[in-house]
Amino acid sequence: MSARGVLLKCDMNSSFDQPDPAIIISPRSPAILLNDYFSPEDFKCPPPIHHLIASLCFAQQRKMYRKREINFNKQDSRTLLQVLEDQKIMEAMKQSRLAAEVKRTLSLAHLSLDDVVQGNESPAGHAGSGGGGGGVGGGGVLSGALSLSQEDIVGVLPNEISAPYEVPQFPIEQIEKKLQLQRQLNAKVMEQDRHSIAPEVHPDEQLPFDEHDFVAHFQRVSISGEDTSGVPLDDLERASTLLVKALELREKYMRNSHQAFPQTTARFLKSTHSSTITHQERKSIADHPVNPPQSTQSPWVIDIPEDLNYSIRPVNGVFEVFPTPDATEPIPYHYTRLPDFVLDMQMMCSMIADGPLKSFCYRRLSYLYSKFQLHVLLNELRELASQKAVPHRDFYNIRKVDTHIHAASCMNQKHLLRFIKKTLKNSADEVVTVTKGTPMTLAQVFQSMNLTTYDLTVDMLDVHADRNTFHRFDKFNAKYNPIGESRLREVFLKTDNYLNGKYFANIIKEVASDFEESKYQNAELRLSIYGKSPDEWYKLAKWAIDGNLYSDNIRWLIQIPRLYDIFKTNQLMTSFQQILDNVFKPLFEATNNPSQHPEIHTFLQYVIGFDSVDDESKPENPLFDGDVTPPAQWTDEENPPYAYYIYYMYANMTVLNHFRSARGLNTFVLRPHCGEAGPVQHLVCGYLMAENISHGLLLRKVPVLQYLYYLAQIGIAMSPLSNNSLFLNYDRNPFPEYLARGLVVSLSTDDPLQFHYTKEPLMEEYSIAAQVWKLSSCDMCELARNSVLMSGFPHKMKQHWLGPNYTREGVAGNDITRTNVPDIRVAFRYESLLDELANIFKVNNEQKMQYAAQQ
Repeated sequence: MSARGVLLKCDMNSSFDQPDPAIIISPRSPAILLNDYFSPEDFKCPPPIHHLIASLCFAQQRKMYRKREINFNKQDSRTLLQVLEDQKIMEAMKQSRLAAEVKRTLSLAHLSLDDVVQGNESPAGHAGSGGGGGGVGGGGVLSGALSLSQEDIVGVLPNEISAPYEVPQFPIEQIEKKLQLQRQLNAKVMEQDRHSIAPEVHPDEQLPFDEHDFVAHFQRVSISGEDTSGVPLDDLERASTLLVKALELREKYMRNSHQAFPQTTARFLKSTHSSTITHQERKSIADHPVNPPQSTQSPWVIDIPEDLNYSIRPVNGVFEVFPTPDATEPIPYHYTRLPDFVLDMQMMCSMIADGPLKSFCYRRLSYLYSKFQLHVLLNELRELASQKAVPHRDFYNIRKVDTHIHAASCMNQKHLLRFIKKTLKNSADEVVTVTKGTPMTLAQVFQSMNLTTYDLTVDMLDVHADRNTFHRFDKFNAKYNPIGESRLREVFLKTDNYLNGKYFANIIKEVASDFEESKYQNAELRLSIYGKSPDEWYKLAKWAIDGNLYSDNIRWLIQIPRLYDIFKTNQLMTSFQQILDNVFKPLFEATNNPSQHPEIHTFLQYVIGFDSVDDESKPENPLFDGDVTPPAQWTDEENPPYAYYIYYMYANMTVLNHFRSARGLNTFVLRPHCGEAGPVQHLVCGYLMAENISHGLLLRKVPVLQYLYYLAQIGIAMSPLSNNSLFLNYDRNPFPEYLARGLVVSLSTDDPLQFHYTKEPLMEEYSIAAQVWKLSSCDMCELARNSVLMSGFPHKMKQHWLGPNYTREGVAGNDITRTNVPDIRVAFRYESLLDELANIFKVNNEQKMQYAAQQ
């Protein structure tokens, strides 16, 4: 019999007290709940039973409501219609179960429904109204009788998730109104935070608030309180002053040389760092495809500007542009002079040895690492859900750039072996070299080594690095010689040989074809200019054009080996100035009079920058003062130090970039090998003068520089497999720490010929890193996005790969449909950088204000 069908009569003038009006008003009060199930008209029952039933009704509905909330939270993958249907089921269950429990309560109290209707009192009623002990005991029995197990309710609900940790099919925020409200609140908080940070840094600047500048729903980690640095105030003030000074130095060097500097840090510096890139809005893939349109014309047909006939002359090792041959004053293309560089270098070296600053930077780096671990702990499932919600896009079909790979070793050993066998079979009678004045065919070269195609194996090639190359750079360089024969290296892996690099061009075209087939992999191949002769640039450009070495997936960097001591010992040159003449003068001439050097001018359109290569562990004096010997007078056989090479490369490149920019031509960047081994001062040179660096292993020993590389967002192309064979075991590589702290790192292969086994060495590098360090899909996609951002591919290509809006800051510059990087991860990185910069600049600005007030 349903409890709703019972007409209960109650005398409102009975002995128990009238209900409190406050209780009646409350929507959860027992009185209201009782009236929901029993008609109060003529209701007459013992007061204890009346209160008991009312309390039980209230407790039961509250318990049912709580269980409904619990189950609602667990059912986060259900559609809204399913949720509403489940609510109806639970409402019906609540009514039927509550009626049954009321009936059962009356039976336990030795009352029948007829007794209640007729108003008869029972001994149990008197017992309940008696002493407190009896009342408490009765309440315990009744509450136990009315308890419902959660499993009874959950068991009848459809679409139950088997495990609470499964990723929902639909993000939680799409189906819960509570989280929609939270999204709006987060937006308001973010807007307040952005406008509260800006006045502290720049009181006169209002930062624009964009709808893409926040992510609605993820768990943020923040530290509250007045002092969040964890160091004494004096140390904090000193550290902030030094760090701001270092950032200003970096910004000055980048601005002078037309290299990139991050917008976020530049805004805090109130820098005037000019950028020719105009920000664009996000567009759909339908409106702006992921793949750039294919060009129909030849890549080697380009416009040639008119000749200027300026005079190019070196002044203290740096080429200057003079308007006429007789002019004494050059065109004012500003660059950092050697004495200024020496002072800046000395200041940076003293800074990295400063005790309080080292402690501060170490603490901040430790905090960033721990903050990332907490972020992953709290938001990993949300990031994965965001990636799953993106159609078609995954790690395999997002753009990746191999930001550090050498052309002479860009193929794997099996590819090289197959190419040598094929060439020996098809071109055995082709003359490939001249030995002691005697021309030799390819067949004769192999006959002189007593080898046939059948004898050749990967083991016989012996080009793979092994345990014997660890800390032995000389043995590693010998691995470039197939079968240990330098003649084969000259024939197959050189651009300047008897065949003008024909075989080398063919094998690079095969590698480029593999990149094009993979579609989403790209590479920046290093080609060598040694500086031995003035016509090296012409030969290299002619080799590329005649061999039609162009691919949308490939761009070129020019590596300059630091081999002056070898050239001097072999009497190939008289001073260091000759290397600078042979490397940079052809570039100035091609920029000055392009019609007289059309090959070099055309080839330079696809060159993105310069690299400096050699064994960094060679002994040297890492510091030098202002009275160091100038290049024209450096005639000793001793090799100049690393900083000497990098400075003169940077200074000449700076003037060249000014000259080319004034003519509307592409400019170059400096991306040297840096921090693989040797003194940490190499990393100081990289910080001041390089847009990106390769390796950067020694940053793990210098917390000040590591923190500065983070604040300046300097790209680091890391090659763990290469390091594992040469300088640092894989498990000791600092790559995972760099990634966690927010440094802009990417994975690269360095030398697939020596280190890799598969046809896709870049994917091999990613897969091994993912297995060893347990990288998530989000981590891998973030690394791929970093590689594109730090690469030298054209801006228009990056707009297709990353989205037209990729130059914007934070989430506004991310398009998950192209990068597969969740907005949550991008927002976390951006907000963490803002926090660090705000902490430093807030203290620094307060110091400036106090100093101004004292004046």
